[in-house]
Amino acid sequence: MVLAAGAATLFAAELVVMSAGALEAGVTQLAAQYRRDTGDVVRIEIGNAPQLTARLAAGDAADVLIAPAAVVDQAIADRRAAAASRTTVGRVGVAVVVRAGAATPDVSSADALRRELLAADAVIYNQGSSGTYIETLLAQLGIADRVEAKTVRVLNGEAVMERLAAARGSELAFLARSDAIRATGLQYAGPLPAPLQNFTTYDAVVMHAAREPVAASAFLRFITTAAARRTLRDAGVE
Repeated sequence: MVLAAGAATLFAAELVVMSAGALEAGVTQLAAQYRRDTGDVVRIEIGNAPQLTARLAAGDAADVLIAPAAVVDQAIADRRAAAASRTTVGRVGVAVVVRAGAATPDVSSADALRRELLAADAVIYNQGSSGTYIETLLAQLGIADRVEAKTVRVLNGEAVMERLAAARGSELAFLARSDAIRATGLQYAGPLPAPLQNFTTYDAVVMHAAREPVAASAFLRFITTAAARRTLRDAGVE
């Protein structure tokens, strides 16, 4: 048994996975489980969509990319990723959060959300996929000009949480639902109303320059098993 375990460790693969931040909680859990099952080490490197796009353009090495579909499209078009390996991991919607102790906003309808946004001291969102949609949403609600002076756009979901946790008024923030349900020190108000909801689909793909292509393919199969999907669902990924 000791010899077998030693041999497994000796030949264990070391995978680098570039992943979108909205999937961080679920993918990190899966990476830990995969290591327990196989002995392979999986290093997760997190970024938002613009950061992942920039890293890919710069030629940064990775075995697996897990990113919004548009980012994967570009990676395939640039011949950095193997189209045949592409698989859908899941999708994540947008949610509303406020600071702990603040009054819970009514986000049950478009009209209610509009009122809450106009009344908020600040509107906070990120530069990732969910944040990009918020600019469209504000215009759709007809209040982009009225709230422009109080909008705060920060780098990523973590920065949104940090900014909101330090707030003292009636600030309202948007996060990927997977971030919103795990945030500590904040209050989850709920998802966007169904007619306004926007889902970002996340795909996984093996990179052409993967140092561990066989292990990378095995990891993709692992994260799309029924058990893995349950883990992702619990982490806010549909």
